[in-house]
Amino acid sequence: MKIEKLYELFLDSSGVCTDTRKISPNCIFFALKGDNFNGNEFAQEALDKGAKKVVIDQINAHKNTGETILCSDSLKKLQQLATYHRNQLDIPILALTGSNGKTTTKELINTVLSQKFNVSATVGNLNNHIGVPLTLLAMNEHTEIGIVE
Repeated sequence: MKIEKLYELFLDSSGVCTDTRKISPNCIFFALKGDNFNGNEFAQEALDKGAKKVVIDQINAHKNTGETILCSDSLKKLQQLATYHRNQLDIPILALTGSNGKTTTKELINTVLSQKFNVSATVGNLNNHIGVPLTLLAMNEHTEIGIVE
């Protein structure tokens, strides 16, 4: 599926989810893999709990239905969607990098800027290859400034 089509589905959804324990109705579930889990195995559970679509990268993990989006790599598709979404936003994004103090600095900046602006910032320290896309995808038309750690 082309990213533009997935983006249309995203705009018509309640957002994205990567954990079936935190499914929100009408979300798009991305079946990510980790050292001790394979999200593809939870695709049907995500649909049963109210996900609108599931993005999987293993064809045998879930029978192909209208709710299934098969791709070569679910994580890369999540990252591509976040990049596409970022390019649609006409807002400043502050990106914090470094070895130490990012989370504290992000929280301080967020506290100050939130006094005047609608700010969307990384939750906690979700500052990795999964957390950054999730942070970007949580930004919406009401977001005036984004802070990404």
